[in-house]
Amino acid sequence: MTVRDIQSIHNEVADVWRDVRWVESVGSTNAELLANGEPGDVLIADEQTAGRGRMGRTWVTPKGAQFAFSVMVLAEDTNRIGLIPLATGLAIADVIPEATLKWPNDILIRGKKVAGVLSEADFAGETPRVVIGTGINVAFREEDLPVENATSLNLEGIDVEWDRFAADILNALGARLQQWHDDDPRLIEDYRAACSTIGQSVRLERSGNDVHGTVERVTDTGEIVIDGTAYSAGDVTHLRPAN
Repeated sequence: MTVRDIQSIHNEVADVWRDVRWVESVGSTNAELLANGEPGDVLIADEQTAGRGRMGRTWVTPKGAQFAFSVMVLAEDTNRIGLIPLATGLAIADVIPEATLKWPNDILIRGKKVAGVLSEADFAGETPRVVIGTGINVAFREEDLPVENATSLNLEGIDVEWDRFAADILNALGARLQQWHDDDPRLIEDYRAACSTIGQSVRLERSGNDVHGTVERVTDTGEIVIDGTAYSAGDVTHLRPAN
């Protein structure tokens, strides 16, 4: 089991989140919230058997290894919806000071991925609902890491108490999403300060059309600018180590 006292976590984050639930196993926390959630809901799972990633990827969350959760919010301003995963990554870096951010949705420690973010929008209602899912690698054996360039908190010498960590992450996420809601310029300023992609030589994979160049900045709406051209989506690979 990952978290132990879900009521305590709920009480800790009640000013930010309407409801916090825990399940032992679920196909996908994102899919479950999209089907049955309400704005302000949090769903934490010990295990995901059909977790979803960007670009249609799937993954399995081993029991007791990852803090996997999703939250649901309303997106009144769809023009800035691309900032939501950036705000989520920044919230995780707020709690894990060793972490840096790789645009758009990866959280790194020493250049290795410790967490990722996937946001999905439902435009069926009057106000779009957005579900934000993330999995933070907390307690892995090195041989169980999903990919070669992954890591986990325990392997980096970072020990956390699960319930405290969960509450801290959810409160930090609530604060960063409030900045997003308020269109607070400090959000993108802080993101830029934490983003190790800025200044990097990169390869941007975009549906088979790769772009190579140097990242100049991240725009106010969360796009990446490579050699003067802005891109709103794609997978980034850093081609040289961060400074």
